[in-house]
Amino acid sequence: MLGRLVIEDIRPRTPTGYPAKAVTGEAVRVTASIYREGHDVLAARVRLGREAVAMTDLGNDEWEAVIHPASLGRHSFVVEAWTDRRATWAHKVKAKQGAGQDVAVDLAEGRVRFGSVALDGVHTTAEEADDLTSVEHPLLVDRDRALVGAWYELFPRSEGGLAATAKRVSAVAGMGFDVLYLPPIHPIGRTGRKGRNNTLKPAAGDPGSPWAIGSAEGGHTSIDPALGTMEDFSLLLETVADHGMELALDYALQCSPDHPWVQQHPEWFHRRPDGSIAYAENPPKRYEDIYPINFWPAKDEDREALWQACRDIIEFWIAAGVRIFRVDNPHTKPFAFWEWMIPAVAAAHPEVIFLAEAFTRPKIMAKLAEVGFNQSYTYFTWRTEQYGEEGLRAYLQELALGPKADYMRPSFWPNTPDILSGPLRNGPPAAFALRLILAATMVPSYGIYRGYEYLENQPASDANEEYLHSEKYEIRKRSWDPPAPLVPLITRVNEIRRDHPALQRLRTIRFHDSDNPEILVYSKIQGDDVMLMVVNLDPRSAQSATLHLDLGVLGLSWDEPYQAEDLLTGEVYRWWGPYPWVRLDAPAGQVAHILALRENVGV
Repeated sequence: MLGRLVIEDIRPRTPTGYPAKAVTGEAVRVTASIYREGHDVLAARVRLGREAVAMTDLGNDEWEAVIHPASLGRHSFVVEAWTDRRATWAHKVKAKQGAGQDVAVDLAEGRVRFGSVALDGVHTTAEEADDLTSVEHPLLVDRDRALVGAWYELFPRSEGGLAATAKRVSAVAGMGFDVLYLPPIHPIGRTGRKGRNNTLKPAAGDPGSPWAIGSAEGGHTSIDPALGTMEDFSLLLETVADHGMELALDYALQCSPDHPWVQQHPEWFHRRPDGSIAYAENPPKRYEDIYPINFWPAKDEDREALWQACRDIIEFWIAAGVRIFRVDNPHTKPFAFWEWMIPAVAAAHPEVIFLAEAFTRPKIMAKLAEVGFNQSYTYFTWRTEQYGEEGLRAYLQELALGPKADYMRPSFWPNTPDILSGPLRNGPPAAFALRLILAATMVPSYGIYRGYEYLENQPASDANEEYLHSEKYEIRKRSWDPPAPLVPLITRVNEIRRDHPALQRLRTIRFHDSDNPEILVYSKIQGDDVMLMVVNLDPRSAQSATLHLDLGVLGLSWDEPYQAEDLLTGEVYRWWGPYPWVRLDAPAGQVAHILALRENVGV
């Protein structure tokens, strides 16, 4: 049976009761619908631990408050509502007075009920209320890196091993990256090994795919001897930390046919009727060098042992100093496994972050985020147009402003070792520049795979999104000196991200219009930090447009000039009103404005 007060539609929340997500210090907007029968005045607040914040009545029974979670781990926030009987009484008395009615009896009632006849600023507190109603919602609070970060991926074997990779850290840090991410560093199997360009016939010396994990030298807790030793790994970790960065390690739950588990635990793998183990397939792709793990063995004790062994891998690398894991293909493993493992790890190590590499159906991506993943890969790689159901505007509205924003943190990657897509395929330098700027300014977390700054743009074929001469199957020697063509832009963009809090948050993005569909305009605001991005989506042509800015969203006046400083070039524009004109010549190297807006700069 319903009570006198109704509290519903609370956000942030997940669809099915898993914790919503926040980071320490984040301003978390809590909203709810709160009402009761009649016309009594209501009051409401949000409690998070010792913090209690009064909610504001927005009208139409909608209420909001902002809380600031301060500690890591799993918490609950509570929305409480009650009838404000003092304010209800005072409102009625003032209404009668305004109508010229006698209020003597009402004042006498106030003395009896409340001991006072004050009509202004009187309220019934939650502690005094006799109809207090509360609803509790779980909230998972992560550290800031779960929301904000610039990632850089490289293959240590192409650098000469782990010790040689440590010598490259200063260059990665110099570009402004926060996270250095390594594909699997474990021994690679020989059975079914792939050769260059994913051929089935490797040549002598072909290293194989790092995702074909396991050999006689060991499995997921071993290091490929060709890369070095655990001491070399520790040196790399220390070097990364000395440069103010973190190391992310790949967590790929699959095995090569030579992995020790294949002989030690045959019950952990899928057996065909002829007794052979089935290799991995994602038609039309075939992975003859990989055995998928069977997460549902016939016996419960086998499942429990397998799941614990998979968690032990994470615990091993946490003990070694790793706090960030990029999880390979999590959507091919049971939701129940992640629902069990991630919270268990988080309970002991709340600082650990899991990034889901899940280019899969939207509902599956969202469910992975619900059950515990701190970040998620997205469809950004394939979102290249401004408008339409699969356009950038619609996608960012979904990720940043829709219900998923309460628990799914997007990470935008213009490229990965597997994916060369969209305008990057045989694309000009401007394509790489504009996709970088979009990824880095639309969401707080983004990443690139090494080769991006070199403008590598050759696909395997017209129909294949992979790179020609993919580094997954061969060692690629690249020079670090002189710097690659895109390094200055990458460095500057990452500096801007660090300097401007607005770019470190997701939910404040708002789109503005222009009279040219090739010119995309969006803003982000955090306090007095007002950022406006204007991007030419056409990498092969100059484009111009008259912008249609929502000055109210930007906090600017129609009656005063304002300053727009381009943080990429240092140019300062003096604009007045909502309709400035811009021209961006992408082939000449100008693909975007990243503008800091300031009001009232004088005549």
